[in-house]
Amino acid sequence: MRTKSVWTARAATLFATMSGALSAATGAWAQDGELLGAPEPGKMGFQAPATELARDLQGLDHMLLVIITVIVAFVAALILWVIVRYNRRVNKTPATFTHNTPIEVAWTIVPILILVVIGAFSLPVLFKQQEIPDGDIYIKVTGYQWFWGYEYVDEGIAFDSYLIGHPATMTDEDYDAGGRNYVLNDAMRAKLVKAGYSEDQFLLATDTKVVVPVGKTIVMGVTGADVIHSWTIPAFGVKQDAVPGRVAELWFKAEKTGTFFGQCSELCGKDHAYMPITVQVVEQDVYDAWLLEAKELYAANETAPSTIRLASAD
Repeated sequence: MRTKSVWTARAATLFATMSGALSAATGAWAQDGELLGAPEPGKMGFQAPATELARDLQGLDHMLLVIITVIVAFVAALILWVIVRYNRRVNKTPATFTHNTPIEVAWTIVPILILVVIGAFSLPVLFKQQEIPDGDIYIKVTGYQWFWGYEYVDEGIAFDSYLIGHPATMTDEDYDAGGRNYVLNDAMRAKLVKAGYSEDQFLLATDTKVVVPVGKTIVMGVTGADVIHSWTIPAFGVKQDAVPGRVAELWFKAEKTGTFFGQCSELCGKDHAYMPITVQVVEQDVYDAWLLEAKELYAANETAPSTIRLASAD
C-alpha cells in the first residue's frame, strides 16, 4: 500500500533546511537538560519516573512483585515439604481421602482476598490513566509506516518526526559523505552530533521533537493512518495504540525537564524498529520561544505537512 499525502513528499533539501532550523532552535535546550528517559545498556527495571502516572504504575508493579514472590515461595516450600514428608520411603501407607473441607475453603477464600487487595490498588491507577483531564495543550499524533506526525491543534502547527537516518532525513551531502540509510557509520555519527545527539542515541534520535512545558497537562489524541502503531514513553508511564479510524487519548504531566525517548511498541511492518519518539520537556518560557520559532518556520513552508493522509492500493 502506498500512502498519498495532501502535500507531496518533501524534497530532502527542504526537509534538511527545516530540520536544521528546528535543531538549532531546540537542540541546545534538548541536550542542556538531563537525558532522563532513555534506555541504558546492561540495565534492568524501569526508567526513572517523570510523571505521577509512571510513579503509580511502578509502585503497583513493585507491590505485585512482592505478592507474587511470597506466593511462589509458599508454593515452592509446600511442594518441597510434600516431597520430603510424603515420599514413598517415609510414607509407605498412603492416606486415602477424597477431600478436606477446611483446606478447600481456605484455598478458595485466600486467593479471592488477594485479588481484592490487588484490585483495590490497581483500579485507582487504571482510572487515573483512563479519565482524561482538561489539557493545557492538545497534540494530535498520527502513526505512519514508518514515522510519526504531530499537530499542535490549538497552535496551528504540524510536522513529521523521522528517525535520523531515515531516507527522508538524508540529503545528497549525507550520501556523498558516505552516509547510508539506517546505518551507523562516521557520516551518521557526524549527522547525529550536528542534530545535538550522541552516538549512543542512534535509533532513538529524531529530526524533530515533541516539545512541551514542564508541569502542564498534555493530552494527546493518537491515531494511525495505515496499520496499528503504538505511541509510548516509558518514563511517562503512557502507551496508546494508534488504530486507523479511531482517535484514542492519553495524558501526562511531566514533572522534570529533560529529554525522554520512546519507540513504536506495536509491530507495524518491516521498518517498525525505526520509529522512535522524542519528547523534550522544557520550562514555560523556553516552550514559548520554541513555539514562536516553530510557527515561523512552518508558516514559511508553503507545503507544510498535513496530518490527513489518504491511503490507496496503488
